[in-house]
Amino acid sequence: MKAQLGMLRARWVTLDPREKVMVAAGIGVVVLALVWMILIGPALSTLRTAETQRRTLDAQLQRMAAMRTQAQSMQSQPRPNRDESLRQLEQSVRQRLGTTARMQVAGDRVTVTLTGTPADALAQWLAQARAAAHALPAEAHLVRNGAGTWEGNLVLALPRT
Repeated sequence: MKAQLGMLRARWVTLDPREKVMVAAGIGVVVLALVWMILIGPALSTLRTAETQRRTLDAQLQRMAAMRTQAQSMQSQPRPNRDESLRQLEQSVRQRLGTTARMQVAGDRVTVTLTGTPADALAQWLAQARAAAHALPAEAHLVRNGAGTWEGNLVLALPRT
């Protein structure tokens, strides 16, 4: 390493003043490029995306706070017994899903078979089943068909009394 450095110094001494200026300018450009790529560029990129990331995180935080509020309100509600939950679930299936769903009860599990159920009706029904009947999805075997509707089975667990 010292030998190579010595050779560079010897070569530097033999250069004309004009060549020394050009070599120094070239080294300066390389150093500036490295400083830009390593220090300034990433910092500016982070600064440019910071506001968008903050907005995204704020929206996520608001959704999480809403879910926490919903969970707390559900926890504070009295838990219905199995029969009341089953009645609420049957009613919600008739109201929200109509003829696109069939229900089968086996113990504390309810299997709902869907045929051509629209996505918005399924989402509303799931929210109602969770809120009113305290039924939670245990298994889902759903497929979206070519018409954009859902088919398959959804197994819900009723609350234990």
